[in-house]
Amino acid sequence: MRCDRIWRHARLVTLAPDRPGLGEVEDGVIACSDGRIVFAGAAADAPIELDAADIVDCEGRWITPGLIDCHTHLVYGGDRAHEFELRLAGASYEEIARAGGGIVSTVAATRAASEAELTEAALRRLDALIAEGVTTVEIKSGYGLSLEAELKQLRAARALGDRRTISIRTTFLGAHAVAPEFLGDADGYVAEVCQRMIPAVAEAGLADAVDAFCEGIGFSAAQTRRVFEAARAEGLAVKLHAEQLSNLHGAALAAEFGALSADHLEYLDEDGAAALAAAGTAAVLLPGAFYFVRETQAPPIDLLRRHGVRLALATDCNPGTSPLTSPLLVMNMAATLFRMTVAECLAGMTREAAHALGLGQEIGTLEAGKACDLAIWNIERPAELVYRMGFNPLHARVWRGC
Repeated sequence: MRCDRIWRHARLVTLAPDRPGLGEVEDGVIACSDGRIVFAGAAADAPIELDAADIVDCEGRWITPGLIDCHTHLVYGGDRAHEFELRLAGASYEEIARAGGGIVSTVAATRAASEAELTEAALRRLDALIAEGVTTVEIKSGYGLSLEAELKQLRAARALGDRRTISIRTTFLGAHAVAPEFLGDADGYVAEVCQRMIPAVAEAGLADAVDAFCEGIGFSAAQTRRVFEAARAEGLAVKLHAEQLSNLHGAALAAEFGALSADHLEYLDEDGAAALAAAGTAAVLLPGAFYFVRETQAPPIDLLRRHGVRLALATDCNPGTSPLTSPLLVMNMAATLFRMTVAECLAGMTREAAHALGLGQEIGTLEAGKACDLAIWNIERPAELVYRMGFNPLHARVWRGC
């Protein structure tokens, strides 16, 4: 079998569902052709005729699937360092938002920035993710809150994929906050999102999914339902910011619509967890936001485990509540703050994150037929990727076999 490239003398974290634990392979081989894995497993099991012009000796290094950041707000204008100071002085996230800060303050900066400026600023954040082995990233809009500005954000996000070797998934988050022009008229703004924005975004082909912020300072469950119905009418997948600050039963609503994911989930209850499990909706946990906002109620990990809900992890990179661009630190935070295991953390940034994007058949594990997205590490054991803080052991990153 003639391939484009073969990696030999590697140790693999395959995360294949038919293997126990992390699916570890000690003397492993990965073979790639046309950007796809054609073999991943023990050297002893490799086809005898396996050959390639380009053979890489990994010298015993570990290979994992390329990391996946399945929840970011990477494209935005300005920053919110001043709000960080306010929180240090005792102001809450809700108080800052109700005083005109929070999301709305970033809206003004994002509207004022050109598409090129947004792309250039986001590139710096994207490069930090790439430097730690990320090969796929989801990017949400939601800082424009007008049709023109939301489209600008989504175009800037898509443009990042032309500037770097990475897969970009875009999500329309028009229902992130009430636009300044609709202050005091949340229902009117939701109508704008549903009747004008979602159809236009769908027609432009700029979004893979639609998201909303279902929260007391965001949108009610009834308003979120309208957003989901509009998304479904356009054939777009849905996902939801749910149960971050309170329990509005957004997770159950997301499950009802077969959402790809429900994200945050600090205040999730048992009914919500059961609904997510039944729908196959992934739970995306965001320890960076939990840490940065100094929350005290962690997501109910044991409850999610008991119901068999998929546990994904992401940076939630955003200017206000998680200015974080380190997936390695996310895994450490998930272990230390949420008491997730090493296996859960590694799966959360790969296999389960892929499912949270609807890409479970495409990426996230080292298996034949999957895209050849790899991260090659200078480590002695996989636990090092979760254990260390402020240390990046990435040796090489491979996207689509290159």
